[in-house]
Amino acid sequence: MGRTVRCIVITGYGINCEREMAHACRLAGADVVDIVHMSELIHGEKRLDDYQFLNLPGGFLNGDDLGAARAGANRLRFTQVKRTGERLYDQILRFIRQGKLVLGVCNGFQLMVKSGMLPGFDGDYETQQVTLTFNDSGRFEDRWVYLKFNQESPCIFTRGLEGVYLPVRHGEGKFLPGNDGTLEKLKERRLVVAQYSDRDFREPSMKYPLNPNGSVEAVAAICDETGRLMGMMPHPEAYTHVTNHPRWTRERLDEEGAGVAFFRNAVEYIQGNL
Repeated sequence: MGRTVRCIVITGYGINCEREMAHACRLAGADVVDIVHMSELIHGEKRLDDYQFLNLPGGFLNGDDLGAARAGANRLRFTQVKRTGERLYDQILRFIRQGKLVLGVCNGFQLMVKSGMLPGFDGDYETQQVTLTFNDSGRFEDRWVYLKFNQESPCIFTRGLEGVYLPVRHGEGKFLPGNDGTLEKLKERRLVVAQYSDRDFREPSMKYPLNPNGSVEAVAAICDETGRLMGMMPHPEAYTHVTNHPRWTRERLDEEGAGVAFFRNAVEYIQGNL
């Protein structure tokens, strides 16, 4: 039997999906799931060192006043932990280098790219290479989308997944890479994990509303080169039971929602490797 799996789910400053994410971790078999306010990390009351799986949920960090998750990314990067004097981000970097897992969903994905955590080319987790910006529709998108997964991706969270139907709810979800060959590098290294697709999960789609935000190359999720860090705009934690599905009374569906698989892959990886 693998070791005890300890998950930390961050909350505070406008995050609002922490309970759903914690529930998904529990359904996936995690032994310890703690919802921790970011201020508890800042004051040294909780430490990332005590966990193996960091979850960054969706929400509206600081009201998105400086752009989605920008203020939150600055807090991670520049705040010192009260009891130790080290940067909070140094804890995150140590967490990553110890081979642990990080999942960012929606606002959490925005936080990861704007802090530099993703895509983390060549182990550089401090330089921003991509961004997520305003939807092409000019409005908040709250709908379900079809996702096609890259079978060659090193991503741990999506192992065994080919196509999944999940909800999105965001105003700034358009994926934009830098103009310095970043997109080509992502594709060459197979770091594009998921793309918005047609209803058969066969081809990526740039058509609205299949692609709800106009993301370049229909990118919906990316990972780092280790496959242990992933960010995605759709919400797997919002589909953990059949009744979450918008057509659950009309279609024959499994009782367990498809979103649990992402978290179960993480738990099983930790049990076998950490």
